[in-house]
Amino acid sequence: VERTFAWLGNFRHLVVRYDRSLTIYSAFFHIACFIIVLRRVLK
Repeated sequence: VERTFAWLGNFRHLVVRYDRSLTIYSAFFHIACFIIVLRRVLK
């Protein structure tokens, strides 16, 4: 679990919540998860 939070911590947009809308924040969260998985698959 800590490793996952560390990976998500690399995305500044998620660490510092710039958006007030939960929908936009959720979308950026999903994009970050997609990028993390994509990097792991391509490794």
